[in-house]
Amino acid sequence: MINPWTVVYFSALVLAGGAGTLHTGVAGPAAFVAAVLTASASWQLFLAAGGAVLGRALTGPRGRLVTALVSAVVISALATVLLLGG
Repeated sequence: MINPWTVVYFSALVLAGGAGTLHTGVAGPAAFVAAVLTASASWQLFLAAGGAVLGRALTGPRGRLVTALVSAVVISALATVLLLGG
């Protein structure tokens, strides 16, 4: 999965490259890279934590029952549409 904020940051960097008149030396680009790394790491942690929570919820008895019922409804609806010539 691609990190959308990293794409935005690097797109801004590329689009603004050389356009500014204020030169900050090494500190500006270093801060930018640190911010991008922090944003990317936080996005990956968010995805991992969300996946762990969702996985724990779906693998329990209630989660398996809900996913089985939802899949049965979806398959029944698709079969009905197919039988009716849709």
